[in-house]
Amino acid sequence: MKPANKLIAATYLVLLVLAVLAPALGLYPVFVMKLLCFAIFASAFNLLLGFTGLLSFGHAAFFGSAAYFTGYAIKSLHVTPELGLLAGAFGAGLIGLVVGLVAIRRQGIYFAMITLAIAQMVFFVCLQAPFTGGEDGLQGVPRGALFGLLSLESDTTLYYLVLVIFVACFMFISRIVHSPFGQVLKMIRENEPRAISLGYQVDRYKLLAFVLSAALAGLAGSLKTLIMGFATLSDVHWSMSGEVILMSLLGGVGTFFGPVLGSGIVIALQDMLADKVGSWVTVIIGVIFVICVMAFRKGVVGELQAYLERRRQAVLK
Repeated sequence: MKPANKLIAATYLVLLVLAVLAPALGLYPVFVMKLLCFAIFASAFNLLLGFTGLLSFGHAAFFGSAAYFTGYAIKSLHVTPELGLLAGAFGAGLIGLVVGLVAIRRQGIYFAMITLAIAQMVFFVCLQAPFTGGEDGLQGVPRGALFGLLSLESDTTLYYLVLVIFVACFMFISRIVHSPFGQVLKMIRENEPRAISLGYQVDRYKLLAFVLSAALAGLAGSLKTLIMGFATLSDVHWSMSGEVILMSLLGGVGTFFGPVLGSGIVIALQDMLADKVGSWVTVIIGVIFVICVMAFRKGVVGELQAYLERRRQAVLK
């Protein structure tokens, strides 16, 4: 194993140990669970933008619709939490399939605007549909018991479930990117005409990447409903799509840990500043984002990786 890979593996191991010990270290479990949910959301978005080169302005549609699917399934249909999570992820994947079949026929800003337009349609449905609760949202969603046996009412118990799901999603995305399928996605991102000339059916690859990203984003939204006990219109609002873009760019698009770090920065700032500056927290985060984009064009993790690579090249010379 190369020294750089050893350092990365050691860093991940340390972070995993800290995550396992988080409740014992006095960290508020609900805050960390929310952070992990948005880390999954940002990582799912990064799979589409960072590794496939497709910019979606409508990922809130998958996050929010899954939140409603899970909330309704658990509260009204009385299913167990794991089935509720699967329902949310599967429902978001189906919506992603429909959106993808329409959107992947276009590129660039046209692709982004189609995803935004369809996401606004999903928002309108969530506002008007009788089972969503309208402007009040779905309130009082119970956590239930995992497989009908393990109660999730305890924050600590639910925290470890969320942590296991996060680690599984992170490893799943890593496996996708390092697989032959992932290499084709990178080729499409770098030079789509060349991928077509080599005989790859590019639209199928992009559609599958879109559906996978939508399903993972939906899983994040489902977990958020299970943790917080409600699903609201803010989950499916266009500003949520903006937040996940911000998280990915801030941490570093096209990196594995960048979206996780970016989501941690944004969620931590929102949590610390919300009760002090109110709605100005959005302005403050926006200013920080502009500064980071100007100073760290590749994001925090991207710039760190570039610095380490320059150091390595200097040593080799």
